[in-house]
Amino acid sequence: MIRTCFIIVMVLLSIGTAMPAWGQKQLTTAGMSIPADGKTVCTQQLQQAIDAIAKKGGGRLVFTKGSYLTGGLMLRSGVELHLEEGATLLGSTNPYDYQSICIAHSSDNRNDNAAMALIMADGADHISITGSGTIDGQGLQLALNIDSLHHTGERIDPNYNQRRQRPSETARPKLFFLYGCKNVTVEGVKLRSSANWGLSLHLCQQVQLQHLDIENRAYWNNDGIDLTDCQHVLVADCHINSADDGVCLKSYHADSECYDIEIARCDIRSSASAVKFGTASWGGFRKVYAHDIKVSDTFRSAIAIESVDGAQIDSVLVERVEAHNTGNPIFMRLGQRAGDRKGSLRNVVIRDLTCQVPFGRPDEAYDLRGPEVDFFHNPFPSSICGIPGNCIEHITLQNINITCPGRATKGMAYIPLWRKNDVPEQIGKYPEFTMFGELPAWGFYLRHVRDITFKNVQLLLADDDFRPAIVEEDVEGFVK
Repeated sequence: MIRTCFIIVMVLLSIGTAMPAWGQKQLTTAGMSIPADGKTVCTQQLQQAIDAIAKKGGGRLVFTKGSYLTGGLMLRSGVELHLEEGATLLGSTNPYDYQSICIAHSSDNRNDNAAMALIMADGADHISITGSGTIDGQGLQLALNIDSLHHTGERIDPNYNQRRQRPSETARPKLFFLYGCKNVTVEGVKLRSSANWGLSLHLCQQVQLQHLDIENRAYWNNDGIDLTDCQHVLVADCHINSADDGVCLKSYHADSECYDIEIARCDIRSSASAVKFGTASWGGFRKVYAHDIKVSDTFRSAIAIESVDGAQIDSVLVERVEAHNTGNPIFMRLGQRAGDRKGSLRNVVIRDLTCQVPFGRPDEAYDLRGPEVDFFHNPFPSSICGIPGNCIEHITLQNINITCPGRATKGMAYIPLWRKNDVPEQIGKYPEFTMFGELPAWGFYLRHVRDITFKNVQLLLADDDFRPAIVEEDVEGFVK
């Protein structure tokens, strides 16, 4: 017998106004019987309910206890999806149940990631997803099915990753993909197991992502939250466990930027970086405030700030970060991999940060671990590196306490100080704290930097290290 549960449709009394969270009175107008057995695909019924609510001016679609199996859903303006405790929205594992949003009007023509997801919206206003229920993309099985269809020749992925033997990011649906939306709220829900990124918001404004429990570690490229050229965003009180970057700011559009972003009181565990700017960095990142962040068991950087495609990074404050068992405390990089486009990285303050770096892999317990480099090396220091003729400027590190593992040996790798200029510039390379190979410092490696201040920066060793704590090259105005 097919189990059914009621989906309650609530319609707002006035057209064009906001969700219940914004104080609007509601009226229950209809009940719909929807299969809730977790086996019967109900995409069509759910989409019809969403469309009906939108047509009547907006309202709330309430998911009561049960499991609702669906393919991609398009959220409309004025619609709230509310998942009660015990309600689960399950993503279909059939790749044919997902369609891409047409974003031909976008100024980003690289198409290097999926424009399809379990929950989608295109140009919607006043949309929200709330409650205490769960949205589960069933991403591992979905990705494996996509992989199988590629190998049988039924559904060829033209960008298939042959080296790593997996479908490309363009072929795998995200959990959310919200494009060009305004007044977005996602609050309270549990988000699980995408085949790709988790929450992906692109060119959105006035966004609140709060009290979310995100576990996205089922497959590769499992970021937690990605904000691409978004403005006026609050990410607060979220628990994130992701097999790729935790919270990642991206800029794909040279004429846009991430602006006025606050990341507050988040607990992040990642097999990549916890809070990251980039790698895509075409427009800019300005007025970003990250604070009260707890990082643990994270393979790459606790804080990574990168401009390598021409982005302008300015006015960034990071404070009160506690990082335990994290591979790299701070990585700041100004590169140039996009032809003649020169970016900038300036006016960054990082303060009240503590980090404990282990000797071994911090993400050892992960099913999907960050790819290790293929050369012998000693433990890597934090790096703040520009390029010749384009320096990182006006950086302040204050009240920093970092414990590094030590145990460096000259037999493993050795760059003496008289050869420090032999460290490769890697101007056009992918930015990563391992990108320079062996480095001659154990605490900080500073290169092509102007006006940098260390105030109460304490660097400690758990074991001996033959290298100096700090090495500078082409650094002017270093106050310590």
